Amino acid sequence: MNHKMSQNLNVKGVPVALINFPYVKVLRPHQWLKNILIFVPILTAHRFGFDHVWNSLLAFIAFSVLASGVYVINDLVDIEADRAHPRKRYRPFASGALAATQGIWIAGGLIAVAFSIALYVGLPLAAILLCYFLISTAYSMYLKRKLVIDICVLAGLYTVRIVAGGVVAGVPLSEWLLAFSIFFFLSLAAVKRQSELVDGVASGEVKAHGRGYHINDLPIISNMALSAGYVSVLIMALYINSPEVVTLYKRPHAIWGVCPVLLYWTTRMVFVTHRGAMHDDPIVYALKDRVSYYCLALISFFLVGAILP
Repeated sequence: MNHKMSQNLNVKGVPVALINFPYVKVLRPHQWLKNILIFVPILTAHRFGFDHVWNSLLAFIAFSVLASGVYVINDLVDIEADRAHPRKRYRPFASGALAATQGIWIAGGLIAVAFSIALYVGLPLAAILLCYFLISTAYSMYLKRKLVIDICVLAGLYTVRIVAGGVVAGVPLSEWLLAFSIFFFLSLAAVKRQSELVDGVASGEVKAHGRGYHINDLPIISNMALSAGYVSVLIMALYINSPEVVTLYKRPHAIWGVCPVLLYWTTRMVFVTHRGAMHDDPIVYALKDRVSYYCLALISFFLVGAILP
C-alpha cells in the first residue's frame, strides 16, 4: 500500500473521508466525554433534582463547545509538531484538509457560543469557564513545553471541571473528592506524556516534539503515573473510614471493592502505555477499551451496593 493510500485509510481499512469529516474531526467530539466530570459533584452528593441536573447539563455543553475551540487553537499552534508525529500528522490542519484561516473563524465562533451559554447559567460559571480558557490557551501556547508544569496543568484542567459542576449545582465540594481528583488526573496526565515518550523511543528520537522531555525521562514519567494513581486510591481508602461517608452511604464498606479495581486499572494503563499500545490520550483509549468497561461495571456495582439499604 503506498503512502498516499494509507493516508486515506484508518487502521481498519475504512476510508477516513467517510467517517471523519474535517469540520467534525477538528472539534474532537469524543473529547467531550471528559466533561462528564461536571456531573461528578451531584453524583457523589446524591443530588438529582431538576435544577441540579439542568445546570450541570448546560455547563457540560458550555465546556464541550469551549474545549473544541481550545483544541482548534491547539492544533493551529501545533501544526509543525503534529506533522512530525506518526498519528497526529493526519489531523485536519496538519494534513492540509483545513486551512489555518478557517481554524481561526471556527475557534472564535465556538468560544463565543460557549460563553453565551455560561452567562445564561450565571456569572460564576462564566468566571470558571474564563479561567479554564485562559489556562488552556496558556498551556497550548507555552506551558505544555515546560517540564512537570505541563502535567500539573493538565491535571488541574480535569479538576476544574469538577469544581464547575459543584458551583453550577450548588453542591459543596468535598475535600476528599478534590484530593482524589488531583492525584488521579495527575496520573492520567503522566500517562499521556509517557505515551508520547514511548512513541519517541519507537521513532528513534532524542526529545519529544513540542515538549520539555527527553527520551531518557521515560522511567521518571512512568513512576509518576504509577505513584500518583496509587496515592489517589489511598485517598479513597482513607475516605471510606471518614465520618462524612456514613451520611451518604448505607454500607460504606462496600466501597472497599473499588480500591483494588482502581489499582488494577491504573497499573494496567501504565503497562499498556509502556508497551506502545496507548492512544495519544488515555481517556480516549479507555473509551475504546473493553477491560476499562469491565472495571467501570465493577466500580458501579460496589458503589450501588454501598448506597442501597
